Amino acid sequence: MAAELIPEGLWDLIEPLLPQPEPRPTGGRPRLPDRGCLRGILFVLHSGIPWEMLPKELGCGSGMTCWRRLRDWQKAGTWDLIHFTLLDWLSRYSQIDWSKAVVDSCSVRAVFGGSRPARTPRIGLSLAASAI
Repeated sequence: MAAELIPEGLWDLIEPLLPQPEPRPTGGRPRLPDRGCLRGILFVLHSGIPWEMLPKELGCGSGMTCWRRLRDWQKAGTWDLIHFTLLDWLSRYSQIDWSKAVVDSCSVRAVFGGSRPARTPRIGLSLAASAI
């Protein structure tokens, strides 16, 4: 299942977008590969499980490691590029099922307040009484 999340062709597109890790002093744990962390991030985003429940069998380290990598990529602006690349790749191979898309009106901002609804005319008492 882990290999299905990031096919080789997709990884070849994403890998050049990732920032190079900063050199660290000797000691400490070795850095987990970016592909493994991306696999964990995609698994969590796809399945909706909490970060701390990320299965170790995926080989992507802990959920906290994947979360930190996602945070770093977001700060660097890399995640937007990865997201665009994923959507473009999925669209190219007709892998996006738009019938399952959800739009939450609370998260869609109306910058200028949106369009105003037309005014509803008031019905007078004489018209309302004659309708009964």
